[in-house]
Amino acid sequence: MKPFETLLKNLFSAFVRRRRASGLFGRPAVLDGMDRRDASGPAFERVARGLRRAASEDLAAALARLGSHEDGLSAAEAAAHRDRAGPNEVGHEKPLPWWQHLWHCYRNPFNLLLTLLAVISFLTEDMTAAIVIGTMVVLSTLIRFVQEGRSNRAAERLKAMVGNTATVLRRQAVDPEVAEVGEKYFGVHLHTRRAATTVELPIRELVPGDHVLLSAGDMIPADCRLLAAKDLFVSQAAMTGESLPVEKFAGIGQPFESVFDAPNLVFMGTSVTSGSATALVVATGPRTYFGALSERVTASDRTTTAFQAGVNSVSWLLIRFALVMAPVVLLINGFTKGDWTEAFLFALSVAVGLTPEMLPMIVTSTLAKGAVLLSRKKVIVKRLDAIQNFGAMDVLCTDKTGTLTQDRIALERHTDADGAVSDEVLRYAFLNSWYQTGLKNLLDHAVLEHAELQQEMRIAQEYSKVDEIPFDFQRRRMSVVVADRDGGRTLICKGAVEEVLAGCSRIRVEGADVPLDGVRLERVRAVTRELNGQGLRVVAVAVKDSPAAQTVYSVRDESGLTLVGYIAFLDPPKESTAPALRALDEHGVRVKVLTGDSELIAAHVCGRVGLEHADILLGPQVEAMDDTALAQAVESHQVFARLTPHDKERIVRVLRGNGHVVGFMGDGINDAPALRAADIGISVDSGVDIAREAADIILLEKSLMVLEEGVMEGRRTFCNMLKYIRMTASSNFGNVFSVLVGSAFLPFLPMLPLQLLVQNLLYDVSQTAIPFDEVDAELVARPLRWNPADIGRFMVFFGPLSSVFDIITYLVMWYVFGANSVAGQGLFQSGWFVVGLLTQTLIVHMIRTPKLPFIQSRAAWPLTLTTLVIMAIGVLLPMSRLGAWFGLQPLPPAYFPWLVGILLGYAALTTAMKKLYVRRFGWQ
Repeated sequence: MKPFETLLKNLFSAFVRRRRASGLFGRPAVLDGMDRRDASGPAFERVARGLRRAASEDLAAALARLGSHEDGLSAAEAAAHRDRAGPNEVGHEKPLPWWQHLWHCYRNPFNLLLTLLAVISFLTEDMTAAIVIGTMVVLSTLIRFVQEGRSNRAAERLKAMVGNTATVLRRQAVDPEVAEVGEKYFGVHLHTRRAATTVELPIRELVPGDHVLLSAGDMIPADCRLLAAKDLFVSQAAMTGESLPVEKFAGIGQPFESVFDAPNLVFMGTSVTSGSATALVVATGPRTYFGALSERVTASDRTTTAFQAGVNSVSWLLIRFALVMAPVVLLINGFTKGDWTEAFLFALSVAVGLTPEMLPMIVTSTLAKGAVLLSRKKVIVKRLDAIQNFGAMDVLCTDKTGTLTQDRIALERHTDADGAVSDEVLRYAFLNSWYQTGLKNLLDHAVLEHAELQQEMRIAQEYSKVDEIPFDFQRRRMSVVVADRDGGRTLICKGAVEEVLAGCSRIRVEGADVPLDGVRLERVRAVTRELNGQGLRVVAVAVKDSPAAQTVYSVRDESGLTLVGYIAFLDPPKESTAPALRALDEHGVRVKVLTGDSELIAAHVCGRVGLEHADILLGPQVEAMDDTALAQAVESHQVFARLTPHDKERIVRVLRGNGHVVGFMGDGINDAPALRAADIGISVDSGVDIAREAADIILLEKSLMVLEEGVMEGRRTFCNMLKYIRMTASSNFGNVFSVLVGSAFLPFLPMLPLQLLVQNLLYDVSQTAIPFDEVDAELVARPLRWNPADIGRFMVFFGPLSSVFDIITYLVMWYVFGANSVAGQGLFQSGWFVVGLLTQTLIVHMIRTPKLPFIQSRAAWPLTLTTLVIMAIGVLLPMSRLGAWFGLQPLPPAYFPWLVGILLGYAALTTAMKKLYVRRFGWQ
């Protein structure tokens, strides 16, 4: 029975090893230093420490620490690790439940005050007021709820979450006979080391210790260390803002400053542009750099924007005014009339009249109209408030890659060794890229875009390939050998400048090949430094004539080369960028570039699009500054480079602290904190999920020209909202002043509470078309800001004008028409009802523009129509049977000439005062 006992012993050893890996006999190595409960220190520092360790430690130590093996994990080991580490998922901003969204749409100072007034009206059995006020609140809340709901659903559809998978190595199970014994005696399914197989798994199922296979086009599913790599280029633009892909390779390289500079690390959220690799997963989910960033964004509350702060400040200004005036009206009428109940109802009506109850609905419908217009221009508005912030924005911070540039690699220069344009160099480079059989990278594709050379050079007829010396990361160059029609053979080598120079002994100068001596070598390096200084990636091109009899070539043949010149690459600016920047500048919006890319590339791109970049502020300098120093620096700098996500967020917050309304446009993982911190966050439909979630607006086309259109639409929206506030505030202030005068001197109320509410309702209806009104071009030429002090000044300046003509109306009704007793109060109230409504409606046209109304600036036809209809209703209501129900009575024919004279006088005085106001205070 000895063989059986040996088998049991071996099986039991395998059992113990497996159980140790799963954590039964001790803490599994896979969670060492990465447990979800470990919250010591800031998340980014903790993640960076783990990544630095993974990049620098010996491979065997890394595998042991992660509980992995040279051939990956078995399914059982992966399941055990997943139980402890959790799924490979990052946090996302969850959409609000409908009831919570409805509450957010409802809560604002005006809605809360109006609800209180509606409740008081209901308790005092003033049902008309309760219904009117309640209707305004419900309409404003529902319009916002429906419009934002539509926009959010559209944004959700844009996510188009695909079921992404990763290719993972899995250790094979033992033979069925051995597994049967293990299960019979130990009740477990054992694994032994056999040939690993590849499986496709959902990304969320990856665990630390897994081995993943990467190839061109793959999204990197977790933070990984490379085990093997071939011609691997990775796009880190979403993380760092670098426009060009970076080379990655296995092994421990030189010391690095940032974890993103580590050549053997790749990160969740980046992508493989070319090549292939096998990588060891070192961190998943919230323990990745992407995960730490996502948790920071989704955990933080959105700051109050300039729009919200402005609306709230204006709201409280008017609310405070109502809270002061209503008690004064109550006391005056209570003491002078003796009927405190009627005085209370009248004071309540005055409070309602003072409160622009249509403001929430006017604001919401105006913003909703703007959202509809922008949707036709490929802009999805997730939060309605963002439209007004467009108009108020005076600083736009934007990333560089894909916004200013085309987000693609293009051949920018082809020069000889002295830096002069050379078509010969381009032809050599084209032949090299055309005939190489290895995986062509983005630089090769950029060269091959010059397809016209294929026909010009008659490649198929004039050339044939002899051999190829493939690229590798040690030489950092590759060569092809071509034979021409006459039998001559040329070795064409291209690669990194220093590596190509290492194989060169001669240089081509003005068509002649001369020795590459020290002087000429220094000249070569000066030319390449100049090209690098322009933000270009430089590749050297060298050639060598070969014997016609040679057919096989090796690395040894890459010697004695002649340097012929360079090809240089760049992510080129968009054609629309420069005009868009000029248009934004003309409209008072300063553009600042915030990029993680190098300062050289940033300077070159900004120079091409006409953006001032004389002094670039770098990320390390930003980190060294305190907030006071940074607050000064952000005002004097236009371009910021080598920034971390925290640097971008901090710059945005400091700009807001300086009093600017700040927009931020970005689509990468590294942009998410800044998007969240800005007054208006702007992303694109192709951006990463976390950027789209943090944004207020999503562009279906990544263009600054679309933003310029959005800015103008936001300003038109702002102007129309401001019209309503100015009109309502000034006319209401004048009415209350008139009420105070009338209450003090008349033996009866100047207007019944119900009449005051009806007048206020009709006036509000006349303004429902304001969202569709035209806006003078001069009013949207510069950024617009909320200014409660200006609104208060406007209210005090224009409000008393209506009181002057209200008092004239009092005198006319008292002395001309004899309505000077309690018995004649109906006629008095009817006369003032019509004058009050018509002057209020007329003021809509008088102060909607600083220009001369009806002549220099005309209202849109919907607004003109509504005001005419309401004025007609106001005149006809006292004459109708319905007027009696409101306590109104028909007016004598002699009243109407007086009405026309009062209206003309009011229009003339308002026009004169408007000119004075514009001259002294301006007109925003």
